[in-house]
Amino acid sequence: MKEDKELLFNVATPLGFKVSTTKSYWEYITTIKHPHIKGMESDVILTLKNPDCIRRSKVDENVYLLYREIEYHNKNYHMCVVTNRNKGIIITAYITDRIKEGVQIWKKSK
Repeated sequence: MKEDKELLFNVATPLGFKVSTTKSYWEYITTIKHPHIKGMESDVILTLKNPDCIRRSKVDENVYLLYREIEYHNKNYHMCVVTNRNKGIIITAYITDRIKEGVQIWKKSK
């Protein structure tokens, strides 16, 4: 992470680890990687704070995928925020129609 003044947000997850991103990295995600989520910072923050479920990557045990159901273009989808738990950073975020494979490690109580 560069300087604090560039910090866009720093959010605690239900598992107790914090995730942050900078303005410049968020710009990279929303310009290059996934432009469809531009302007959806509040959905990403809410997904980090209050996900429906959290899954751990099969490939990298430090990578956690946090999912929350959202409405996008009048249909139900999932916001997925991919994080590195050890580094406390967002790797990427995107909208998907299904929850990916991986080990479920947390699920919201109903």
